[in-house]
Amino acid sequence: MSITADPAPAPRVVIADDQMLVRSGFRLILNSAGIPVVAEAADGQEAVAAALKHRPDVMLMDIRMPEMDGLEATKRILASRSGADMRIIILTTFDLDQYVYAALSAGASGFLLKDVSPEHLIAAVQLVRCGDALLAPSITRRLVERFAGKQPGPAEVNADLSALTPRELEVLGLIARGLSNAELAAELTLSEATVKTHVARILTKLQLRDRVQAVVLAYETGLVSVGQNPGPGGSSQ
Repeated sequence: MSITADPAPAPRVVIADDQMLVRSGFRLILNSAGIPVVAEAADGQEAVAAALKHRPDVMLMDIRMPEMDGLEATKRILASRSGADMRIIILTTFDLDQYVYAALSAGASGFLLKDVSPEHLIAAVQLVRCGDALLAPSITRRLVERFAGKQPGPAEVNADLSALTPRELEVLGLIARGLSNAELAAELTLSEATVKTHVARILTKLQLRDRVQAVVLAYETGLVSVGQNPGPGGSSQ
């Protein structure tokens, strides 16, 4: 007799946005998909309080809010003990907002434009709940190219990446150039399962939450240079 595992419970969500209409619309969409919204927040301070109280799986966080902006709220939440397993999706009206890059560097798992379709919103919440990053590497690269600060010297690079094997460094560089797992497997003549293992080890060794942070780190340490050939999966969007 085969035993079927119970499906994972729906992710619990908190929505932080200073516009009631946005919060109401997102709540309606998520509830219609069986995803519970456990709290709403109208500013950054309320967002931090809601995160600590309800410990949601996913937070939808607006950047430009009164009292405390979404960037500071994101930093405080992810730095807290309660935020260790939380995933934060940044909401913005701009796809190249400097604050979005700062939020990704702080540990956010991706970003969505506020005019996102209902289907994409639902898929996004489910995606980051599973630990994936909600951001194409090519978009991350555009953010890095526009907003990253000066790259550190070689000593700092070695300190950051010394835990990685030569193969893992190669994989990290390809991730930053925009290659998917399937493209990585083809490029390196490996199985996708092996590629996934390499990616998981890279994230663990560098104490990163997801691929978004891996891409940002690859640029900021100088492993991949701005303007470098993005590879077959990383053409600019």
